[in-house]
Amino acid sequence: MDHPPYRVAQELESLLGDPEAPGTVFSHARSLELDENEEFPADLCRLLEGWGLQEFYIPAEYGGRLTDYETVMQVMRVVARRDLTVAVGHGKTYLGGVCVWISGTPEQARGLAADIRAGVPVSLALTERAHGSDLLAGDVRCEADGAGGWRVSGEKWLINNATRGSLLSVLTRTSEDGGPRGFTVLLVDKRRLTEGEHYRHVDKIRTHGIRGADISGIVLDGAPVPADAAVGGEGGGVETVLKALQLTRTMCASLSLGAADHALGIALDFAERRELFGRRLIDLPQARHVLASAAADVLAGEALATVAARSVHTVPDELSVAAAVTKYLVPTGTEGVIGELTRLLGARAFLKDVHARGMFQKVDRDHRIVGLFDGNTLVNLNSLVNQFRSLSRGWLRGGGDTKGAVRAFDLATELPPLDPARLSLVARRGSGIMATLPTSVAALRAEAARRPELKGALGAAERLLAVTGRVHEEMDAHRAVVSDVPPAAFDVARRYGLCLAGAACLGLWTYNHRAADAGRTGELWRNGVWLWPVLDRLLVKLGEPDAGDPDAYPALLERLRAAREAGELFSLIPFTLGGTTERGTGAPGGDARSTHASGGATPRTHAPGGATPRTHAPGGDGGPPAAVPQGHTDTRAAAGGTRTPEGTSC
Repeated sequence: MDHPPYRVAQELESLLGDPEAPGTVFSHARSLELDENEEFPADLCRLLEGWGLQEFYIPAEYGGRLTDYETVMQVMRVVARRDLTVAVGHGKTYLGGVCVWISGTPEQARGLAADIRAGVPVSLALTERAHGSDLLAGDVRCEADGAGGWRVSGEKWLINNATRGSLLSVLTRTSEDGGPRGFTVLLVDKRRLTEGEHYRHVDKIRTHGIRGADISGIVLDGAPVPADAAVGGEGGGVETVLKALQLTRTMCASLSLGAADHALGIALDFAERRELFGRRLIDLPQARHVLASAAADVLAGEALATVAARSVHTVPDELSVAAAVTKYLVPTGTEGVIGELTRLLGARAFLKDVHARGMFQKVDRDHRIVGLFDGNTLVNLNSLVNQFRSLSRGWLRGGGDTKGAVRAFDLATELPPLDPARLSLVARRGSGIMATLPTSVAALRAEAARRPELKGALGAAERLLAVTGRVHEEMDAHRAVVSDVPPAAFDVARRYGLCLAGAACLGLWTYNHRAADAGRTGELWRNGVWLWPVLDRLLVKLGEPDAGDPDAYPALLERLRAAREAGELFSLIPFTLGGTTERGTGAPGGDARSTHASGGATPRTHAPGGATPRTHAPGGDGGPPAAVPQGHTDTRAAAGGTRTPEGTSC
């Protein structure tokens, strides 16, 4: 099945080439070198901009290539699979511009589009040192200057590219009393300010993950900002930001999907060649269970993220639900996958120079921060709790936009442009994605009546439908919760998210399995090979008794192995990886290079660019990682503090 978003992403993958081949610019060796030096990946960002990655941050109506968010997600997944630091460091420009795309004037949007196209970096400045995720507690003040403009003062902290960025979308307090209508987003242009007089940078914060990213801050001191810098009008800042976060939270799935792809490939390569007790690791039941379960979790994340990204266009008024579920489940699901694969790899999960150049420990460190971006786990679960009333009522009444949900499921349906005016802070009629669950189960039941191979998937689907009904009953008991949310309500929200993920998976399979059957991933779709284990894994996470059917997983594991052998991404949609030579490689003196026992794919040697090959691998300890600040600032030159030249968003 040829699917346009993956086709566009394939263009970028082909350009980047084999990450282990000599001469590849965007190589794993280069990523590790930058990580070791805590250096911003400016050269890799320039490579991506040469291809035109920044065009995907600009809506088509302003001359960019952002026609649909599914394509943006798959393109950024390619980058994240190579190096999360690069994806985070470059992708921040979309975050910085999204408030303007949602609420800005046409003049603001055209001006911003021109800047982004020219490579001007843009940043989103929300968080403050004392307040974290509490947007309504923000202290950055914005006062009228008496001449129609503003004077902005205060500190924004832990901001992606606060130092390197030239433009910042800053959430400011424009009313002393604050409140939902007391904040305004201002597009602050540092090029119009004087450093040292109007602003100064807060040094880059050293982190264990995404070490090269510019996670820093900015202090504004009476910075003059013109009246036309207000985005969405005075007092509309919080609403604009919350709607923008629905889009950015959905797109964060690309970071987790890329990390999961990379981690799963590294672990599978290790299991294929590692021998224990006279047998290969891949032949041991426990190892097979870990890999198959991880494979199911990866596909669950891909399915949910695909439906959520498409629903941006087809049911934007319900995105408050899909975005919160996606931002909660996909990062936490990937954390779980990496955790299980860590136990499979053992010491090699932490060692830098032994297996796969030590990329696994970098993926682990880098990904831990994704769950914190654009609202952490509790923030997203709390967002669901706040919608319990409308969601439980919608389930009972069969409410929600089911037609829009079906358009999100059906990959053959062309997506309409996003209408930002349809974004809503609350899904007032419920979730159309969830409302399709009974219909999808009925369709699977009818299909299974003709094809007994679907019996296992049907059993899991029927159990999911039953538990979904119980979860909505539990939601109804918490529908009056406004503040002081009890722990039980958070757990209900967690379980609701798992149920919605199941509805998304069932909907995706129902509307695409026939078309997908003839493609390169046809065996995944045929007879519910991916659907059954994915639903079974969701039931396990829901705590359902007797979930974890061992019969659901063997066929999926064989599809995983076959995809890796063929140099294909393990994905619902066909996608060829840029190279296969990473398998089992280590730095000099590490594990020997090897392929699968059945022969191994021929390594690809093409690569763009022509950079000088790097043959060394970084050293250092490989201790257990944690993506939290180390508590002191970086004083090295890599930390930056100098202005980035125009013409690159790096």
